[in-house]
Amino acid sequence: MKIIVTGGAGFIGSHLSKKLIEEKHELMIIDSFHPYYSPERKRRQLSSVQEKGPVSFLHKDLLEDEGELQEVFQQFKADCVVHLAAIPGVSHSLHVPNEYVDYDIKATINTLRMAGESGVRKFVFASSSSVYGNTDNTPSREEDATGAVVSPYAAAKYSAESFCKAYASIYGLEMTILRFFTVYGPWGRPDMAIYSFIRKLMEGQELPIYGLENKRDYTYIDDIVDGTYRAIRSEESGTFNLGNGTPISMESLIHELGRHFPSLEAFVTDRRVGDVTSTCADITKAKEVLGYSPSVSFEEGMKRTVQWMKEHEQII
Repeated sequence: MKIIVTGGAGFIGSHLSKKLIEEKHELMIIDSFHPYYSPERKRRQLSSVQEKGPVSFLHKDLLEDEGELQEVFQQFKADCVVHLAAIPGVSHSLHVPNEYVDYDIKATINTLRMAGESGVRKFVFASSSSVYGNTDNTPSREEDATGAVVSPYAAAKYSAESFCKAYASIYGLEMTILRFFTVYGPWGRPDMAIYSFIRKLMEGQELPIYGLENKRDYTYIDDIVDGTYRAIRSEESGTFNLGNGTPISMESLIHELGRHFPSLEAFVTDRRVGDVTSTCADITKAKEVLGYSPSVSFEEGMKRTVQWMKEHEQII
């Protein structure tokens, strides 16, 4: 297949792109190196992709030079677009909500339109578990998203999902929406809890804990890539949760980190506005339709992540 991956130099995008190269697909990555986190880190991630094999790369912002981008889409003639490009982060969205309107909604609309006008058959959109808002510790099913979100980031993702459905109708796109649940692993985003905690522990710092009652459905990157690849290859479309299905409490996370850093010290501080208390994916639909089956346990995933960070993330 000929596949365009937007945001392909990011955390999930770079891992997925490596998989697509290994599976011999013709790949184009579009990425703007948005400074939400270090552009230099994204360049390193892109280099790790390019080491795997041939890949076309376009350094371009999806909000700019639409004519040039449309020409690229027309010339490449992709079979599938995987739209991962977005600004992530709940806390950041509270301070600059209009950026999320631009990069998580408007950029999605532009990509949908360019995909539809260039004859793309399949469109895969990366959404988030945040669209479920606060839950009561029960697993979230795909039909449970009602728009009752608690952050601008979540509102942008929920809105973008609606635009995906609208443009699927306009252009006849086979539309798949994937709701990712707290992804972690090597090359993980620096603002995410697991990366941030490990980094602090490597530097001998205390851990700030924003509420011991928090639970997250931590999902290892390899499982997310597997589920996304299955969605790309599947003849079925729809909305699917991609998670591990087993939420991990903050106490369990701290305990697991303590196995790797015995001198761990932590302190509890105020909860952050916009954070949900618990996430848990009901992955029944993804299992039945896509054959998705997460295989990396939290213990194994943490072991791999800590080992990778100790080997690759230099402490200055």
